Amino acid sequence: VSEASNLLQVQDKLLMSVPEVAQVFGKAGRAETATDPAPLEMFETVVNLKPESEWREGMDMVKLKNEINDTLSIPGVSNSITMPIKARIDMNATGIKTNVGVKVIGPHLEEIERISREVEDAIKKIPGTRSAYAERVTTGYFLDIKPRREAIARYGLTMEDVLDTAEAAIGGMNVTTTVEGRERYTVNIRYPRELRNDVEKIKRILIPVMGQGPRSRGQGGEGMGPSSTLNSQLSTPNSLQVPLGELAEINLTKGPTAIRSEEGLLTNYVFVDYSGSDLGGYVETAREKVSSAVKLPAGYRLVWSGEYEYLIKMQERLKLVIPLTLLIIFVLLYLNTKSVIKTVIVLLAVPFSLVGSFWLLHILNYNMSIAVWVGIIALAGLDAETGVVMLLYLDLAYEQWKKEGRMNNPEDLKDAIMHGAVKRIRPKLMTVSVILAGLVPIMFSSGAGSDVMKRIAAPMIGGVITSEILELTIYPAIYMLWKGRKFRK
Repeated sequence: VSEASNLLQVQDKLLMSVPEVAQVFGKAGRAETATDPAPLEMFETVVNLKPESEWREGMDMVKLKNEINDTLSIPGVSNSITMPIKARIDMNATGIKTNVGVKVIGPHLEEIERISREVEDAIKKIPGTRSAYAERVTTGYFLDIKPRREAIARYGLTMEDVLDTAEAAIGGMNVTTTVEGRERYTVNIRYPRELRNDVEKIKRILIPVMGQGPRSRGQGGEGMGPSSTLNSQLSTPNSLQVPLGELAEINLTKGPTAIRSEEGLLTNYVFVDYSGSDLGGYVETAREKVSSAVKLPAGYRLVWSGEYEYLIKMQERLKLVIPLTLLIIFVLLYLNTKSVIKTVIVLLAVPFSLVGSFWLLHILNYNMSIAVWVGIIALAGLDAETGVVMLLYLDLAYEQWKKEGRMNNPEDLKDAIMHGAVKRIRPKLMTVSVILAGLVPIMFSSGAGSDVMKRIAAPMIGGVITSEILELTIYPAIYMLWKGRKFRK
């Protein structure tokens, strides 16, 4: 505990040396409750930052995370920089407390740990990796007491006599309750530390025999339960006693501190923290490197988890959502236009707008994410609306020319289309101006949730700009080709 406290204080001092840090509060270990997903070896430090106006010039969140990670270069400690609530949600959902995690699944813990360390070494060499840490599952030391049944029976004892005495002497046992007014306190008794801090000393723990054990209630007192073994030993020093080492094999053994199980197989985690923003690209690169560097025996496999697991689920959902959205838009447009050709012409606005969306995402260095896809889906609906209006203006101009008897040759068709397109310029500019006036301020916001809102707004802004240009230039040409067929015939 003292070593963990010292390490935590060193970590807090290093964090406070960063100028942008206002306050630091850290804790070691986890709460004594089954609802806390944090492992025992985790140091959780909450860092409160100063307002961005007080940050150094040119400093942003990405640079700050990298600087904090470089500052906390403590041997034996792996860093993971994330938001507090997000970390808890990730640990509850996937068990992984970092951005990316690798689950090593197989039948034997020793082999799983060996594979985990190889995965850790391979991932550390990948560019963009801040840290990689494989849990050490077999590094715990335990006191293993194996009773000798023949020796216990020879002295007339039972397994309960021996194990209860060992439990009371080493781990402690509640022997009674003291009443202090309205308060009650349990009384726990065990050997002092100097008599139980060595295997040889533990072997010398004395077990009373010949009726002096836990069933001799006259010496232990009523209501003492199984703890009367130790009490009898202490109250009758002249009785016949046998060292615990004569009745059991006592050794220090090495074993797992905790055992995870998934899908009926043993599991170990490798925690990975990376500095980039392209989660899918990083995982694909890491997967290739690990596959070439780590040879998995039969019965063992790797599962990539963490945020990457969310990405895969999102991609599977989008494979259904995007076609379904386009189908719904198509049906609604068809119900409005009563023409398949007109509906297809209107839907051509979607690829027109995607040109600007992807260009702006490239300029802003935004990767594809759920927020970006939400913006693209919203843009598809907006394009369908503006496309319908554009088609309406062209139809009205065409019908007007036809009604007035001026639709006699391709030049008349061209004049009619030009007339309808020009009338659409002002409404289109007004529509785009209103949309940009509502979305552009989002790109300059910096409050909570601004990162998500920016990625929703970015594809809509880029798409609206190119949609305006392409609808006013490409739509009339496509309409001309469609309506000009009768003149060609």
